[in-house]
Order: sequence, then structure tokens, then C-alpha cells
Amino acid sequence: MGHRGLQGQRVVVIGGTAGIGLAVAEAVAREGAEVVVASRRRESVDAALELLPSGAEGHVLDATDEDGIRGFFGRIGGFDHLVYTAGESLLLESLAESDPTRARRFLDTRLWGAYTAVKYGAPAIREGGSVVLTTGTAGRRPMPGTTVAASLCGAMESLTRALALELAPIRVNVVSPGVVRTGLWRDLPEEDRDGLFGSAAASLPVGRVGEPEDIAEAYLYLMRGGYSTGSVVVADGGGLLV
Repeated sequence: MGHRGLQGQRVVVIGGTAGIGLAVAEAVAREGAEVVVASRRRESVDAALELLPSGAEGHVLDATDEDGIRGFFGRIGGFDHLVYTAGESLLLESLAESDPTRARRFLDTRLWGAYTAVKYGAPAIREGGSVVLTTGTAGRRPMPGTTVAASLCGAMESLTRALALELAPIRVNVVSPGVVRTGLWRDLPEEDRDGLFGSAAASLPVGRVGEPEDIAEAYLYLMRGGYSTGSVVVADGGGLLV
């Protein structure tokens, strides 16, 4: 199968009610795909459905609940692409100040949640379909305070490559965003957040930080393109270069 659009396909976005996930859901809906979004909070699901076209489905789903994930995929039926963008706000803290319990919880949603979603979702993916996961550039360019984030990113890249072989011919890829203006930075004080965005914009070759819509384009590419699997697509404004 070569290049094709998403018209008439069905795309499931876990974490699809805010940030990058919502931008992906809106983008696939514009392309004529049927979209199913899921996230933990009912109010987030309802708010996303207000923004998405009529016909979009929304489900409350805790990505750390294996029985819930199994039941979710048992209910929704067949689909073409699974996108996983669910995650807590970014965990940035020194090793000395870190809380291992909180670190495990961060990995539970972002790594084990993705793992479990693919385990139970893959059997329902139709011929020619794909999985697109989410990582970040901290695995390739860690900074002090990113031990947990860097560990997650390295794990997601390796998981993607292993799944691409195990699930073939289902294609499995991962998007690696750089600094993006989303709610993931909400735990930083506003002044620190603005400073981070400002310094990132000044240092990046593109001269600005990313927006969710920028990153959504990478997910669209990986869903449409029939010849990419096991790939890490970096969308970071050139951050790895500087």
C-alpha cells in the first residue's frame, strides 16, 4: 500500500483531549477521518467533543488501568490507527530531590500505558493501519533534572523498534517533540515557563517554540505513509542541533 489520505479511516487517540493529542484529533477529523478520543477526566472529554466535529466519539479512560484499557478496546471495535499521547505534566527534578513513587507514576502513564494500549489495541487495527507513540528529545539530549524524562524517551524509542518487528505488517512509529507550548509545562511557575519558552525560541533555528498543530503534522505523516515503521520522527525546531 502506498501513500493515501485518512478519508474514511478511524483513528483512536488516547490522550486526545488536550495539547498535542487534541491537535492530532482535530487534524485527522479535518482530513475526513472518524476520530475516537479518550482521556482520564470526563470534563476534558466533553470539552474536546465540543471542539471536534459531530460524529467524534469520546471515552473516559485511565491509561494506567489495564482492565479499563482491555474493556475500552473490546467496546470500540475495529479501527485503522492508534495514537498514544497520554501523559502527566513533565517531571523535571534533580535526582537528589526526586520522589521514586512519583517517577514510577510518570512512567506508568507514559510507558506502561502505551505498552498496554498497544497490547490490547493492536488486534483491532485493520490492514494497512499503524500505531504512533510519543517520546521526546530528552533521551537524545538530556539535561540536569531530566533523569526520568530521559529514561522514558529512551524506552519509548526502543519499544517502538521492537513493536515494529513484532506487530508487522502493522506499522509502529514514534514522534519526538521538542519544546511545545502545551499544558505539560503547567507545573512550572508562569514566570519560569515564559522564560523557558523565550530562551528556547531564541536558541532554536526556527526562532520559535512549537505549537501542538506543528507536532500533529508528524503524526499525520506517519499515519498516511505506508513505508515508515520503527521510525523516530523528530519535530523540535532544530533543538537537537543547538
